[in-house]
Amino acid sequence: MNITASILYNYTQCPHRVWRDIYGPQEEKIQEPNPFVQLLWDKGVQFEQEVISKTGEFIDLSKGELSDRNLRTMEAMKDGKELIYQGVIKHAQFLGIPDFLKRLEDEKYMPVEIKAGKAYQNGSEEEENKPKKHYAVQLCLYVEILKSLGFAKENIGAIIDIEMNETPYMLDRMMGPRAHKTWWEYYEEVKAEAIALVANDKQNYPANSAVCKLCPWSVSCKKWCNESEDLTNLFYLGRNTRDIIRADLDILTTKDLCGLDIGRAMELKKQNKTILKGIGEGLLRKLIARANVVVNTKKPVLYEKLDLPKVPIELFFDIESDPTQDLVYLHGVYERRADEEKFIYFLAKDNSGQSEKDAWQRFWDYIRTLGEGDYAIYYYSPYEKTTYKKMSKKYFDVISEDEVAQFFASSNAIDLYRIVQAKTDWPLSSYSIKDIATYLGFKWRDENPSGALSIQWYN
Repeated sequence: MNITASILYNYTQCPHRVWRDIYGPQEEKIQEPNPFVQLLWDKGVQFEQEVISKTGEFIDLSKGELSDRNLRTMEAMKDGKELIYQGVIKHAQFLGIPDFLKRLEDEKYMPVEIKAGKAYQNGSEEEENKPKKHYAVQLCLYVEILKSLGFAKENIGAIIDIEMNETPYMLDRMMGPRAHKTWWEYYEEVKAEAIALVANDKQNYPANSAVCKLCPWSVSCKKWCNESEDLTNLFYLGRNTRDIIRADLDILTTKDLCGLDIGRAMELKKQNKTILKGIGEGLLRKLIARANVVVNTKKPVLYEKLDLPKVPIELFFDIESDPTQDLVYLHGVYERRADEEKFIYFLAKDNSGQSEKDAWQRFWDYIRTLGEGDYAIYYYSPYEKTTYKKMSKKYFDVISEDEVAQFFASSNAIDLYRIVQAKTDWPLSSYSIKDIATYLGFKWRDENPSGALSIQWYN
């Protein structure tokens, strides 16, 4: 079986999927595409066609059998064609179909991928110019094949992003300021793991994770985790932590974790610094407490009294955005007063920047009608705060960055997720607002609502 860019991509999203796609119980795999994944795919195809329509002359090798396309790609590179679209390159067990092969001055070629997203990671300022792992490993694969064929010397590639800018990926650079490996070294690790999993020389375990929701194996893997009483059924206990605890302490289930002797575990860690790497006594105590809630208590626990603002107006606030368009299209507020409750929303009428700005302007106009100190605003997770900070840079004439910072710094602006994380535990694997609401008996009008479906409805 060939090692392809899609296999490496899947590994970066979930190390288990590579094995499960080949050797897993195929009858448990969801066949219908996830609506959001389908939306991303459709938008990606649409954007690629838009890029192609604005590209100058190129050789189109997107049609035909892979073997024939491979022969024609080799001929095109030997002939020194400037730009090759959807060529097929192959060496040994490695197969690649880069969007473009771009000829360089030294008669070598560089792979270029078209992506309907930003070229670099979103997140902290430190990450603003940091390549994305799944983009980097795909480009590395193409470069390795080209080097093996004699058509590349340097470990470089490029991404054409949603702004139609061509962004270079220097694959010999370190992965980050505090990283200990280059992108190419990371690729070598991913490639080696993928080869072993594809050959069934290595097996790994499923996990119960937030990223699983978009995967066709989500139900199958969750079933395995539940039947196995896997440690990833505990909130905030991810795959890496699970694997370390399994390997170092031989703790396989949530029930096993309830009986862990922390003193003995810390003594082992003291004797051998490689044991429980990155896991301290404080984290172990939290995980044991959560395991007891899941296995024994089986009901929510509140560890300390909550002191919430006493104000005449309470606002419960949420936003919806479409990352494929870098668009915030809905600001929703459920307003509660002593004698009245109502839902107020501010919707972008279309996907233009002006409509996004207008909706945000209307939200702040509404907030400014409320007396300062007369209301508390509740939201769930830092997403709203982070997004509004970015929007204040984009639409600074609506509201300044300082005003947005002051709005969220107020003692009357409450991130409920922080409270849930710090002061409670639940018999749940996820503390998302949807999971907690479902546990408490809340029902939506729609059968299975989600942010992904909201995007689909809006579009």
